[in-house]
Amino acid sequence: MASKRIFVVFVLPVIFSIAFGSAVMGDILQEPGRELNMMPSAPTVGGSHGSGVSAHSSDIEIIGLSKSYSTSEPVAIFVQVSDSHFDCGDLYITIYSGEDVITQGGFLEQCFAEKNALIPIGDKFSEVIDTAGSYKIVAQMISKDLKNISTSEEFTVK
Repeated sequence: MASKRIFVVFVLPVIFSIAFGSAVMGDILQEPGRELNMMPSAPTVGGSHGSGVSAHSSDIEIIGLSKSYSTSEPVAIFVQVSDSHFDCGDLYITIYSGEDVITQGGFLEQCFAEKNALIPIGDKFSEVIDTAGSYKIVAQMISKDLKNISTSEEFTVK
């Protein structure tokens, strides 16, 4: 009697969960444009639009970045996207010190192609970094169909 209860309470829900999850995943993967990517790759230089990752500096450009800042001066930038595959998307701007993320700004649903506008639209990325050192800023644009382009530049804080 106890083994039936253990089976009903513990084993049967696991079996149903796996079966239901497999059915849902199979159904989702049947939709056009869907794929299962268990090992997503990081943005790489020389990627292509077909792979969903690109880092061509001519497609996306950081505007207004100086090579050097003081510890009290804000790092304020805009981004310009010239890739015709991108008219709207999410913009992420991240500042790194080595491998550590210092700060990140996310600007969702940025639509800029009609006016060829600098992004973020109606907002501003501006951060004060109060520790001297070398930093890398990365601007990454992700479209609604999950293609992404990125660029990075380095600067110092004195």
